[in-house]
This record gives sequence, C-alpha cells and structure tokens, in this order.
Amino acid sequence: MPAPNIALTSPCDDVPSIKIHSVHRPPPGCEDCLKMGGQWVHLRVCLSCGHVGCCDSSPNRHATKHFHATRHPIITSGEVGENWAYCYVHDQDLSG
Repeated sequence: MPAPNIALTSPCDDVPSIKIHSVHRPPPGCEDCLKMGGQWVHLRVCLSCGHVGCCDSSPNRHATKHFHATRHPIITSGEVGENWAYCYVHDQDLSG
C-alpha cells in the first residue's frame, strides 16, 4: 500500500495492485510532453509503475492515454500539497 502521502480513505478493489510506495512531488514534468516538446497543466503519477503524465486539462492527456495503453488503474496527483488518488476503472475518487 502507498505511503501516507497518498490518501486512500475510500479504496476500491484495484488498490491491492498498487506497487509504488511513495511519490516525489513535484516530478520534473510529463514524461511524454518532455519527449515531444509539449506543455501540460497538472501532473498525474501512475501508482502501478510511476509513469508521470499530464492531466485531462492538458492538450495531450497523457495520464489517461497511459491508462488506456497499460490498464494501470490508479493515479495520484503530482502536484505539491495534493495527496488524492483516483481509480480510472471504477471512476472513483479514492481519497474520500
């Protein structure tokens, strides 16, 4: 289960699949945007593999694209001061 810097007060059935135990905030940037010279609004971190992608308010929506490509279900915010988590599969906020 993730370290206390990720809120999981309302866990779903996918929580046991999480392997990442901590998230370093802020990450350097969206991995895919950095490769292509793109821009992002907010960062999301995959709790299955640690991939950093951009949010759905960003032009390329790399976090959601990562979910569709890998089926890794749970992300958390990469933003300083935010500790929420979200499950794509259950469309559920896991932090309450």
